[in-house]
Amino acid sequence: MTDQFVIKRPTFDPATGRARFAYGLEGLDFVETLDLPLGADAVAAGSPNFKKLLDLTAIVLGVSYFKLKAPFAIAAPDIALNAAERAFATDVYENGLGEFYARNDLQRFDRLTITAPHDDAERQPAIALPDRTLLPIGGGKDSLVSVDLLTHTGVAFTPFAVNPKGPILTSVDKIGTPPVYVTRTLDPEMIRLSQAPGFYNGHVPSTAINSMIAALCALLYGYSQIVLSNERSASEGNVEFDGRQTNHQYSKSLGFELLIADILSGATGGTLKYFSLLRPYSEARIASLFTHETKFDRVFSSCNRNFRLTGNDGPLWCGECPKCHFVFLIFAPFMAKDRLLAIFGKDLLDNPAHESSFRELAGLAGQKPWECVGEILEAAACLYTLTRHADWHEAAVVRAIKTDLLVQYGEPKLQAAMAECLTDSHDHHVPPALAAKVAAYAV
Repeated sequence: MTDQFVIKRPTFDPATGRARFAYGLEGLDFVETLDLPLGADAVAAGSPNFKKLLDLTAIVLGVSYFKLKAPFAIAAPDIALNAAERAFATDVYENGLGEFYARNDLQRFDRLTITAPHDDAERQPAIALPDRTLLPIGGGKDSLVSVDLLTHTGVAFTPFAVNPKGPILTSVDKIGTPPVYVTRTLDPEMIRLSQAPGFYNGHVPSTAINSMIAALCALLYGYSQIVLSNERSASEGNVEFDGRQTNHQYSKSLGFELLIADILSGATGGTLKYFSLLRPYSEARIASLFTHETKFDRVFSSCNRNFRLTGNDGPLWCGECPKCHFVFLIFAPFMAKDRLLAIFGKDLLDNPAHESSFRELAGLAGQKPWECVGEILEAAACLYTLTRHADWHEAAVVRAIKTDLLVQYGEPKLQAAMAECLTDSHDHHVPPALAAKVAAYAV
């Protein structure tokens, strides 16, 4: 058993817009900073609500440093937590790091301890926030579909991003609305150690991290709701490990959405709302909605391989990773072939070298990739649809997979799955009035 991970009390300077987060781990000290826009509301910055959110943000950002050694003990001696906040912190460090534990073969579920003073207050007093919307933009298809839905239902919004680069910048430029940007600077020593012998590295719950940063901005600059763009398939996990289903997209899941929404509500006295506008939709349904608008075709990207911490390392789409393959696959049934080929620059379904990747996506081999991809049956249903599509039935991958696809699932199941993908779910957290307006538009 290793030493404890220490989360220190964060600080924020309204004059400079800088927040500092300090951590300790086995004699090592780390400091991370957030540089927020100037012009923060001074009253909000001094409120107990903001202080509470800043403390909770320190806990969530800490996962990047904790994972270097992944000790069993976590201590936040100067951060008081009520019962719900303690459960939230535990969830972030357990399920939020589920993929990290699975890929490093570390058993931590139900074994972590979090030591922090007890906060008797179950809820902070209400804080007044203007009726405005903050919309995180990731540069991919999902948040841009949210842009279209909000625009056509008359909901004004402000784009938001942390460390914007590549397709985020080009997408926001096309949106044409002034954004709120935050610069997050990780401790360089943590980055160095993550590649050094004797230290662990791996996936962290980035949506949870960015959501907490967005919540800080919501209070400082006056927004009453944060609208995410997470689809229903984000709730499907990857593999069973240490007695639990681990999920690459855990912090995008409905379960986590409800958990963090409750925490943000408690910290603001019920004022700040948090929900995903796309939760009713499958990835395929989102792809069909994306086809309604063409202005983002040459600026968006859902490929993670070419967009790392260093920025844009290549073209918008690498064409080789599971994410590229999945996005190409779900667009194919709904988008004109020439338009899809213009976006990707090549036909990813007509390359025999890609067959194994598409087999994994459709559940015909291996496991679901550790990527933000849709449900296995959804991918299988889209491939089945392409076997009957005039533009795609002769593509090399489609022809190679067709027989095995039908043997494994059967035609009736694949037909039903495709129909289900295009049927909106009622299992979501979208406010009823907005949900009704979106449903009326997204037909």
